[in-house]
Amino acid sequence: MRDYDEVTAFLGEWGPFQRLIFFLLSASIIPNGFNSMSIVFLAGIPEHHCRVPTSANLSSEWRNYTIPRQMQDDREVPRKCQRYQLAALTNFSAQGLVPGRDVNLSQVELEPCLDGWEYSQDTYLSTIITETGLVPGANSEPRACRDDPSLVIWGQGGIISLSKILSDLILEQFPDKQWNIVCDESWKPPLTTSLFFVGVLMGSFISGQLSDRFGRKNILFGTMAVQTGFSFLQIFSINWEMFTVLFVIVGMGQISNYVVAFILGTEILGKSVRIIFSTLGVCIFFAIGYMLLPLFAYFIRDWRMLLLALTMPGVLCVPLWWFIPESPRWLISQGRFGEAEDIIQKAAKMNKVTAPVTVFDPSELQELTPLEQQKGYILDLFRTGHIAIITIMSLMLWMLVSVGYFGLSLNTPNLHGDVYLNCFLSAAIEVPAYVIAWLLLRNLPRRYIIAGTLFLGGGVLLFIQLVPTEYHFLSIALVMLGKFGITSAFSMLYVFTAELYPTLVRNMAVGATSMSSRVGSIIAPYFVYLGAYDRILPYILMGSLTVLIGIVTLLFPESLGMALPETFEQMQKIKGFRSKKKTRNSTGGEKNPKVFITAF
Repeated sequence: MRDYDEVTAFLGEWGPFQRLIFFLLSASIIPNGFNSMSIVFLAGIPEHHCRVPTSANLSSEWRNYTIPRQMQDDREVPRKCQRYQLAALTNFSAQGLVPGRDVNLSQVELEPCLDGWEYSQDTYLSTIITETGLVPGANSEPRACRDDPSLVIWGQGGIISLSKILSDLILEQFPDKQWNIVCDESWKPPLTTSLFFVGVLMGSFISGQLSDRFGRKNILFGTMAVQTGFSFLQIFSINWEMFTVLFVIVGMGQISNYVVAFILGTEILGKSVRIIFSTLGVCIFFAIGYMLLPLFAYFIRDWRMLLLALTMPGVLCVPLWWFIPESPRWLISQGRFGEAEDIIQKAAKMNKVTAPVTVFDPSELQELTPLEQQKGYILDLFRTGHIAIITIMSLMLWMLVSVGYFGLSLNTPNLHGDVYLNCFLSAAIEVPAYVIAWLLLRNLPRRYIIAGTLFLGGGVLLFIQLVPTEYHFLSIALVMLGKFGITSAFSMLYVFTAELYPTLVRNMAVGATSMSSRVGSIIAPYFVYLGAYDRILPYILMGSLTVLIGIVTLLFPESLGMALPETFEQMQKIKGFRSKKKTRNSTGGEKNPKVFITAF
């Protein structure tokens, strides 16, 4: 009896058919790259301060003193959430008093921004933060910008047209819907990001089950449609609540598309190619999508138009339906041998090789689910003391590495310098990180290279607090180096976790630890939020946790050169060298430097 790989070996490993599948499935990952981090620009927070209405009876001199000042990053800036009591200033102005000479401003009471905010347009044209309604009975100009041309939300350099028309139509229909997600509402942006990752968590649960039930190809394009369609609907959001609910659904489609594309590629491609696809193809094309995000955002600085632009690549993926086939493995598992045979015959024709008259003979093909007589349960991950310790440490490792990765990715707007350049650098640094991780995994001990990259990432983040504030470029370089280390470690976790667990629960272990990483991504936005109180605090926390989990990683058993465990008895102990000899002599195992994962 022969298995699937033996039956299809005549196709070769890297013919035109495999190259087409490799690049088309990798390209389908690109929209995931910019959708996963789009909130960085959609919810960008520009400089802002309280608005003073033109109707206020203030002299020009007093109008310049309506906003108290504060120190921020060694420079004096207007306060964001308070102004001097307008009634008192009006009285002083009427009496002809001079601010600072006749009136001690420190003695004047403060009040909140009762008339809204004015937002700087230096970085963003508009974001969900600055979205405002119309003042009843006023003209159609947004109230946040009526008084100061330099702070106008609409129309920098003549770019008004569609964006202004769309927003005006929405705001005219819902004039009382004022977003202004600042000050007392500042808790909403991190919650929006966290809920997006809640959607990612839910999508992780259902994507594998749906693709097992309805087929890889159907769910791949179905989840593409969900991601693209609901991103498009977000353009018409009338309030924060609507935007956030739609964003959760986008998160569900985003991860489902990613996972199913991963599974489809690894089931179609041969053994040697699927390793490169799963470690480099998917990851690097994700990084390419991530790098495209700041380029889109730089030229399109209105959040509604940016969302529209980000949905376009999803539409361009529609023609891929006619080029990407269903997984022959899945078709065989459903007993649809004829359809699977047609796909392989077409692949043989494309590769210019001769296919057997009958490729799949049900009587010769081994069962694709060899462990169906045995079932693993989630409690098996805790069945003995040492297995439970490995599982708990794995859950911690995945969660804290995820906190570091997403925390650094989402924190780019808080770095000094240009937000678009910083975001691009944060994305670009992932490409060498993935390549280095792949090279390290080929020959070096797993726990040492993972711990080493974590020590590198966490150590440089802790060092940031020692850098003088005027050395901005050094701080940015350290952040990028920290991102490099954490990204490298993150990309190695799938292989390392798979090598630790026996076949019966291997996919379950990878799935459970991957879920733990989703929890890390859900709490990561609140690490970024702490930067509003202290710019260095997020780096201290993320750096400390990263170094801590790097130390814990050294306690794992080593898996390099060990046979993949088939049973729980063959699992490495916490001190891996103690059972090293027994595991090497186990039979039926496959040497693990080429471990392949199909579950998230």
